[in-house]
Formats: sequence, structure tokens, C-alpha cells
Amino acid sequence: MDWLREHPEVRTIRVAAADLNGVARGKRVPARFASKVFTDGTRFPFSVLNLDIWGEDIEDSPLVFESGDEDGVLMPTERGFMPMPWLDAPTALLPIWMFHMDGRPYAGDPRQALANVVGRFTAAGLTPVVATELEFFLIDDSGTKLRVPPSPRSGKRRTGGEILSLRALDAFDEFFTALYEACEEMDIPADTAISEAGPGQFEINLMHQNDALKAADDTWLFKMLVKGLARRHGFAASFMAKPYDMWSGNGMHTHFSILDENGKNIFNDGTTAGSDKLRHAVAGCLAALPGSTLVFAPHENSYDRLVPNAHAPTGIGWAYENRTAALRIPASGPVARRIEHRVAGGDVNPYLMIAALLGAALNGLEDQMTAPPPIVGNAYELGLPQLPETWHAAIETFATCPHIKRIFAPEIIENFLMTKRQELHYMAELSDQEQSELYLDTV
Repeated sequence: MDWLREHPEVRTIRVAAADLNGVARGKRVPARFASKVFTDGTRFPFSVLNLDIWGEDIEDSPLVFESGDEDGVLMPTERGFMPMPWLDAPTALLPIWMFHMDGRPYAGDPRQALANVVGRFTAAGLTPVVATELEFFLIDDSGTKLRVPPSPRSGKRRTGGEILSLRALDAFDEFFTALYEACEEMDIPADTAISEAGPGQFEINLMHQNDALKAADDTWLFKMLVKGLARRHGFAASFMAKPYDMWSGNGMHTHFSILDENGKNIFNDGTTAGSDKLRHAVAGCLAALPGSTLVFAPHENSYDRLVPNAHAPTGIGWAYENRTAALRIPASGPVARRIEHRVAGGDVNPYLMIAALLGAALNGLEDQMTAPPPIVGNAYELGLPQLPETWHAAIETFATCPHIKRIFAPEIIENFLMTKRQELHYMAELSDQEQSELYLDTV
């Protein structure tokens, strides 16, 4: 409540939770009721966190008519109130998550799924350290064809990507200045920005932190902020996996290491190869990759990104300092030894993605799994076992994967499967243009 007391100009608040697709679901509330909401929470049906990408109920879900569309109670997360800099009127956002009426966490909430995985680490005396890298496109969607917005400085449109171009960043300097200022206001640790390979494509890294829940919160809030702030500047921003057929897609690379009870990085043994525990974690991640592909590539459009020679991994392998691999061990000082997971698209739910990643690594540590030898060279040409190549295949692999059953509660697994199967069925009725319009603003 402290932030809200310091901002008496705020007249309305939003309370919002992430559904299984990472879409914000919630309510608008007059600010005079903020204290009550902060203390007592709010209510909406359990089914709201299990809507499809159109925001529709899942047909035949037991959460809807069978249960009478029962309510859960949603309580504030640790973040408390924060500003919403993309709105014109001073407004506060209160992130929330779902519980049963008796106080039990609701296992179908994606944030609770990550909290459960973090709890497994805590019980083992371990703390994951997580950072995400978010790629997105700035897009002019005012016409029938998506285009890069004209530069606010020159009025001209770039026709291609400019990797690490200062000119491309400077063209949208007003937007990026506002974005960094907003990140400061929202306590989102935004670090370096670069221009990427696609026209109007950029990447911003969020800092490493030893609180995986906050890292996921920051990622979810950052996506909301970028999309909202872009609209204020006259264009769209999208984390859609593949907005343009001929250009690279949006990834969300995630770096992680693990600290022991003494704050020491368990992946560090003083060598460039890293410890046996690093290789156990790698092995766990590789074993879970086929089953967790649906989490890392949750939409029809996601599979347009996961194709050979498109700066996104397709094979199941790991390597040192090799960006063609699904798992990369970046060059670093020993104390910063870490794993970079390169499969996920920008369209993921960050809570589910980080839960799947960390849960798989912990499986590998618990079982002392043996990693295969690291690859050398171009992973696309090595005949590696492949990720599921279609949305349908990923759904069915997720449904039967034993590693997924160790990471996620049955409620998450069943609800996610119902959601994706319904979306798969109805997405077939849409044209490519209609799918683009849907994913552009939603994910």
C-alpha cells in the first residue's frame, strides 16, 4: 500500500493475474476500495485462469458448469501496487494470484506452478538465479500488411534488420527512453537493449536475480508494459513468435544458475567445463525438452519459428558457446557459470516456461542424470533428435511425458491440454491473416 499512499492522484486500480496463456485477467476497481482489495483480495472463477486464447471458456471443462463455475480468491503477490505508465490517467496495478477459499494455493494457477518448483529447490537447500532476454518487434499494423513503423526521426521505414545497429535504436529513442523510465517506476530490472535481425526487432535483457518468481513477474509485466507503451507511441509491439515469414522470430532466451546454502554457484568447479552438477542439470533439461516443447512453443504460430537455420534451435543437444544448440553454456568467468535455454519463443507464459526449465534441471540433479557429449559445429547439420515439429505433436508429447508429471501438478497439465486442444481445433478455421491479427495483440 505504500506506493499507493504516495500517489493520491490515482483514481482507479487494476487487479490482474496471468492465465495459462500469460494473458492478464482481472478487474478495474475504484481506488477508494484499494485497501479492502489489498487486505481481502478479490474473487473470480477458477475457470478464468483456464480460458483459451480468444478468452472463451474451455468446452466441457469441469471448472465451468460441472462445478457451478466456482470462485477462487485472488490475493496480492509480493509486488504490491505499481504504476501503469502506458495509460493516460494515473492508474495502479496490483498483481494477484489464486487460492482456494480455505487458503490453499490453486494448483491451476501458473504462478503457483512456479512457486511449487521453487519450493522444491528451497527444500533441497538450493536457490535458482534467473534472467530472461526478451525479443519483440515494433510494428505498424494500421494496414492489411504488417510493416516496420516509420522512424519518428526521419519518417522513413527500414526494409531490413540491422543487427546491433545504433541507428535502429536511435530511430526509436523516444520510445526506449520512456520504456526504461517506466521499468524504473515498475521495479523491472531492464538492462541492455539491442537491435535484432528483423525489421523493427529489438531485444532487452532483464538482470539476473535470485528470486525466480520475481524474474517471472518482471518478464510478464515487461511484456505488458512494452505492448501498452508502444500503443501510446502510435505503433504496436509484439512478442509473437514469428510475425514475418522471411525474418527470424522472437525468442525468450533464459539464463540460470543455482546457488547452494552458502550462496555458491553449484555449476562452478573452477574450470571452463563447469561441474558435474551442471551436466546433471543439462541432462534433465534435455530429457524434458520433447515434453516441454508445448510450454516453450504454445501456439500455432510458434512452430513457424522452430525451423532449421532460423536462429532458433530444432535439435535436442547442448554445447559450449554455440548458439545453434538448444542449451548453450556461455563463455564466462567460473563464478558466473550458467546454462542458457534457447528454445522458448517470446509468446510463452513466463511462469510456465521458467517452471518447466527449472523443474527439468532439478529432475536432472535429483537423479544425477548423465548428459550426452556436448556438440561441436552447426547443430542443424548433426542429425540430432528433434523437437516436436508441429503443435499437434507437441500437445500429445506433453500429455504423456513423465518428466512433465514430475514438474507440474495434474491440474496444470489437464487444464493446459484442454486449452491447447481447443485452440488447435478452432485455429484450423482461421486464415493466416486472422491468426496473425489474433497473436499480434494477445501474445
